[in-house]
Amino acid sequence: MKLRHKGEVDKIEAQMAPMIDIVFQLLIFFMLTLKILAPEGDFNINMPIGQAQADEDSEPQLDIKVRLLANPDGTLQQVLLGTRQLGNDERVFDRLNGEIISIVGRPDSGDNDFEVEIDADYGLHYNNVIQAISACTGKIDPVTKLPVRYVEKIKFAKPRPQSGEAQ
Repeated sequence: MKLRHKGEVDKIEAQMAPMIDIVFQLLIFFMLTLKILAPEGDFNINMPIGQAQADEDSEPQLDIKVRLLANPDGTLQQVLLGTRQLGNDERVFDRLNGEIISIVGRPDSGDNDFEVEIDADYGLHYNNVIQAISACTGKIDPVTKLPVRYVEKIKFAKPRPQSGEAQ
């Protein structure tokens, strides 16, 4: 019987070809089982550009203007829909959603030529702008738990200078 000496160690080499095959199989599996959710994070937002070009051939779009006013500390001071004041309490975005529904009409009517322009103060907290976008675009159907879209087009007004800056 042959005994090993302390200095002798058998080297075990890992076979790389089977490992690479397994990695490719896992990669293909995850690629084929990936499900992409289209409505998640898709707001269809148009940012303002330098100069707007006027198309004389196109029909005028029906614009809805939402103004978000901020306090000096960045909190929400007032929400305006056109010239109508909606307030600044915790239910203001529900009221905004209701007003958008009354302007747009039924969401499944197919008439989707409305465009909402959001004009937010420069120092307004980001979460208020996101709540306004959500209130203007639609809501979640309580029965099906799926989003119902009222307005597809959202754009932002050009930023106004902060107080203290030259216009």
